[in-house]
Amino acid sequence: MNNNETILVTGSSGFIASKVAEFLLRDGYTVVGVDNMNDYYDVRLKEARLRFLQEKENFIFYNYDIENIDLMREIFLKHQISKVVNLAARAGVRYSMENPHIYMTTNANGTLNLLEVMKEHGIKKMVLASTSSLYAGQEMPFSEDLSVNVPISPYAASKKAAEVMAYSYHYLYDMDISVVRYFTVFGPNGRPDMCIFRFIKWIDEGLPIELFGDGSQSRDFTYVDDIAEGTIKAMRDVGYEIINLGGGQNPISINAIIEMIEGHLGKTGIIENKPFHKADIKETWANIDKAARLLDWKPTVSVEDGVKRCVDWHIANRDWLKNVQL
Repeated sequence: MNNNETILVTGSSGFIASKVAEFLLRDGYTVVGVDNMNDYYDVRLKEARLRFLQEKENFIFYNYDIENIDLMREIFLKHQISKVVNLAARAGVRYSMENPHIYMTTNANGTLNLLEVMKEHGIKKMVLASTSSLYAGQEMPFSEDLSVNVPISPYAASKKAAEVMAYSYHYLYDMDISVVRYFTVFGPNGRPDMCIFRFIKWIDEGLPIELFGDGSQSRDFTYVDDIAEGTIKAMRDVGYEIINLGGGQNPISINAIIEMIEGHLGKTGIIENKPFHKADIKETWANIDKAARLLDWKPTVSVEDGVKRCVDWHIANRDWLKNVQL
């Protein structure tokens, strides 16, 4: 890869994309960031990430929506984009049941817009972010060759739609597509709808922990820095490949995560159990052999260390985080 290139990163003020943009800038790339700054969660977190990126050289930002193909064409006309890292997405399983249309227009149609403009400009490489939610009901550890044709939420269905549309453009127009399926990404300055952010805030402030189910459900937690490094490595030529980026360890229960947070905060949480949600997955566990083989990637930050970093970040920023809406 040539780090004199200009990379388009969509969703650039989001949790994962902002870290990808940060690391690309560190490596000498020029980054064009696109984000519509929507208020799915407290926009102050997105604004803080954006301010950090805007302090860097070679970062250009557009407050645009990938659903608007004319605005995407404007960017490609202004900049010599060489690769697209498409991380713009509507996330969240439960909210996708409340507003399924926006998930399809962003996750599927937005991806189609980018593919179409790439075709018009002869740009061949896309990294497309997808999700472990597609593996619901499959045998663990989840490998990329499993059939994932029974998505159990509009969120998962919209991501599957983006994956298969990307394959069509690979087949028809010889595009090189890396689909990276993320497994429960966490880290400092994360999304406030994700459990680790919420649990730290609730335990620190002495508020009840809203726990869906009994806490025995488990996830393959993956630290955001590792995910960002894997996403950047996925910019290499692969043809068309689906690649898991996950912790690759035995799944860790939600109860164990709560205990880690309590230990680092020196406080005990008050658990308020709620019914397990039908659209949630009981367990996730990534087989990451393919990422090791194709990308020379494996995670380096343990869940325990990652949780401590999250708690330390929360403590350092609690003065303004106390006002963040969950």
